[in-house]
Formats: sequence, C-alpha cells, structure tokens
Amino acid sequence: MIFHHISLNCKDPLATERFYTGHFGFKRARVVQLPDGRQIVFLKGPNVYLEIFPAQGERPDVGGHRWGDGPMYPGMRGISFMVDNIDDQLGAMGSEAHITFGPLDFGSFIPGWKSVWLADPDGNIVQLTQGFTDQENPPPPPVKLP
Repeated sequence: MIFHHISLNCKDPLATERFYTGHFGFKRARVVQLPDGRQIVFLKGPNVYLEIFPAQGERPDVGGHRWGDGPMYPGMRGISFMVDNIDDQLGAMGSEAHITFGPLDFGSFIPGWKSVWLADPDGNIVQLTQGFTDQENPPPPPVKLP
C-alpha cells in the first residue's frame, strides 16, 4: 500500500492550487469536470497528490465524527491510500474497516478507478483507492482570478 492523496475543500480552489504549486513543487496532474460546472483538480507532488475541491458552505464550529466521503467545508476532507485491490484490503482489515461511503466505481472518469471511504478510530475519513491514473494533458489553470 502507498499513500495516495489528501483532499482539501477550499474557499478559493485556484488560490489553494497556486499556493501549493508555487511553494511546494506540486503540479497539475488531472482535472475532473463535474456535471454542475465545478471541477476537482489533482496536484501531484513527491509521492503524494492533493485533491482540490470547491468548498460547499462554511466550516461548522462543532466537534465529533465525520462520515460519508468527508466534510464539505474548507479544510481537510480526508486521506487516501492507493491499494492494489480494494476488496482484498477491506478483507484484510476485517471488522476494523468501518465503511462510511461506497465502494464506488469511477470507471466513467478513469477505467479501473474505484474507491471506498472508511472512518478511522477518531472518525477521520480514510479513502482506499485503486486504479487512479494521471490525465495526459490536464488543462492549465485560468490566468486570472474570477
């Protein structure tokens, strides 16, 4: 198993992208266009990706567990590990695999891409993913901020 990506919900995804590409050597690896016009941008760094999501809403001032595929407010959405086979990994984890969302097949975006989300003991979201590949020529970021 290898570490794959950290997902971030961002108030200003372009500013976040510029911060990580400008200061930490990340480069655009893939852009996934969503049906509603928003996009998810994958940035590639040394042995890790950042997945940049547009935030939906404000960060709530509450504690407790996060469920599903991660919170939707600005901040850390979850961590992800690339595995050879999600089913084998879930089987090996046994009762410690507390599935919160999925498994889902994203083969319409990338053939063979599948993911499942789990809660760690503290309720943080951990995604297992298999089959993700970089986009050959991702579109460049916009020149100007909107």
